[in-house]
This record gives sequence, C-alpha cells and structure tokens, in this order.
Amino acid sequence: MSDRSELAVRAEKLDASDELAAKRAEFVLDSTVYLDGNSLGALPAAVPDRVADVVRRQWGSLRIRSWDESGWWTAPERIGDRIAPLVGAAAGRIVVGDSTSVNVFKALVGAVRLAGEGRDEIVVDATTFPTDGYIAESAARLTGCTLRPVLPSEVPGVLSERTAAVLLNHVDYRTGRLHDLPSLTAAIHASGALAVWDLCHSAGALPVGLDEHGVDLAVGCTYKYLNGGPGSPAYLYVRHEHQARFDSPLPGWNSHAEPFGMRADYEPAAGALRGRVGTPDILSMLALEAALEVWDDVPIEAVRAKSLALTDFFLECVAEYVPPGRVESLTPARHEERGSQVALRCDDAGAVMKRLIEQGVVGDFRHPDVLRFGFTPLYVGFADVERAARVLAETLRSARG
Repeated sequence: MSDRSELAVRAEKLDASDELAAKRAEFVLDSTVYLDGNSLGALPAAVPDRVADVVRRQWGSLRIRSWDESGWWTAPERIGDRIAPLVGAAAGRIVVGDSTSVNVFKALVGAVRLAGEGRDEIVVDATTFPTDGYIAESAARLTGCTLRPVLPSEVPGVLSERTAAVLLNHVDYRTGRLHDLPSLTAAIHASGALAVWDLCHSAGALPVGLDEHGVDLAVGCTYKYLNGGPGSPAYLYVRHEHQARFDSPLPGWNSHAEPFGMRADYEPAAGALRGRVGTPDILSMLALEAALEVWDDVPIEAVRAKSLALTDFFLECVAEYVPPGRVESLTPARHEERGSQVALRCDDAGAVMKRLIEQGVVGDFRHPDVLRFGFTPLYVGFADVERAARVLAETLRSARG
C-alpha cells in the first residue's frame, strides 16, 4: 500500500503543478478515466451552444444567406488555418473537408502526378492503418504504379529513381511508435520522390513541423486529439511550392476557380483550395471550428511535454502495480520514438478492456491482444493515470483468480 500511496501523492503534486490542468474544465467530462482520446476526443464544452446557433439561427433563420453572412463558404480554409499552427504549417496550406480516406487518395494520386514521368512505384508503410493501405493499392492501380509495402525503418533502403511517392504514418496506431518524420522526409526527397504523411495520431499531441521539414502533402483526421466530434471532417495539407501544380484526382465544383461560373471546363482554384471537392459538411465543420478554440492559448510544445510525462508516469505505475509478466509494453520507452499512447500486450486483452470500462477506465482493444490507452494532455491528469494503472492491476489479478 505504501508504494501505491507514494505514486498517488506524486500524482497529486504533478497535477498541482500542471500548467495545462485548467484546460480540463473546458471539456464535458465525468468521473470516468477517459484514455480513448486517440479514437474519439472528449466534447469541448463550447461546442453544444455553437452547434445550436448554427442550426437554429444560421440555418433556421438565415438559411441560404449563411453561406455568405455566416462564413459557411470560407469555412474549409478558415478552419484549416486554425489547424495549421498545431502541425507547423503557415496559413493557406491546409483545407478542411471530406474524410481522411478521401484525402489520402487525393494526396497520394496528386503526389504521383507531381513526381512526373518515369517514376512508377509507390512505397507504403506496411504497418499502416488498413484504409491507408487500401487507398494506396487503389491509387497504384489508377496511376499504373507498382505498390511496395515496407516497414518505415526500411524506407531509405528501397528508395530509387522509380519511387514516385511514399505514404507513411507519423505514429503507429497500434503501438504508439513515433516515426522519424524529418529524417524519413529528407531521405525521400534525396531520392527525388514526394513524402505523404498521415498525421491522425500525432496532430494535437506533438509538434509535427510540416513546413520546417519540407513535407510535400499530409492528411489527418480531427476527431482524435483535435476533439472535433464523431466523423468530423479531415484535412489536406499541400506544401506551398506544390500548390500551383497540385492536380487533384477529385476535381469538384467547390475547387473550381469560378465555382458559380458552372463552366464545362475545369480550372482549379489557387492554393490549397484546389483540395476542396464538393459542398462542405457545414454542421460538423462548424462544430470542429468551435472545438478548436480550446487551442487558442496552448503551445503544442507544452502539450508534448505533458504527454511524455503522462505516458512515463503510466508506464512507471504499470511496472509498480501490475503483476510481473502479465503485460508487455509495445510502446517505445525512448521519448523520440513515442507518440501519445501506450499499447500493452495482454493475452486476454479483449476481456480485460471490457472489465476496465465497466470499472470506469476507458481505453480500447486492438485485435488480437493489445490494450491501447491514449493520453490527451488537455484533459487527462496524473491522478487519472495512477487510477487507471491501479484498476488495471486489480483487474488483472482478479482475472487470474
């Protein structure tokens, strides 16, 4: 008990000195320890009233006038500019809309087209989230390219004059491993290819540095660490130097230079706007805009520092509380290789996670044997971490009988 008490006391002290602790009050939370923000972020408290205004006043009263008077038409680029500082991008380089899958397709086909003649191979992260792999396979067929799945660590060794584009995940969704975006992007560029990054598990959890590191194209969802809500629209980043030549495989009226000209010929809009396709999904997009206001006074560096402290503390608590040999961490111990989640291998992971949720500790299960815990620094505290590890230990002991 003394060991547990020492960790609990430390948790209280860490929470008391946490510069982000006040942010928790800006979310709708209860007594549950919510460690699944890497799947669906918690609800920011400002969102319900904002959505009510969008529905009742903007749609209900202004109706079609809201495309102009309420700023609906410019929402994709305006909200993109709100996301930009969180991923290290300047204004005018991100457009919001569609799903991550659709944006992966736009980015990957667009990258192959930018690469030009003679480059007929797409390299893809073999450990990627399944949809990225499906999209990469379809993009390869569409563009006449060969698809080459490899581990991220193997990418530099397979690049050649044939490589058109490389699609990589910044953070592995299963293990929480953070891949080296700067060095991998540099290696891809040295081969003459384009780098496409999926930021779903890093945006809002750690610095990305898209502009700084010369990333060509990037995509990401907004319902995880950005707390945009279930099915909230994704985003597409297009490096400034590529915008004039970016040729989207999904040209729609919303990305036309003269969208209301209704011309038969397609002329793309300038800048990242050519990543738009059809009519924006306004209700979820404006809910996302309201959700992003919690970031107004938050430096991403502070979020990263707390994320590492939270995951360090969780791993320490697990090592102290959980019976030896019962779980194995799949998440790298080194900070430079860790995202904002901890994945623990456990033989009966599915049943264990179900019991954890019943006891008020919410993470998720990934087949066949992974307990996954996401740490969202804006609303997760150190006392949450200590409690989660303690309940996990108790659950594992009771499971063994």
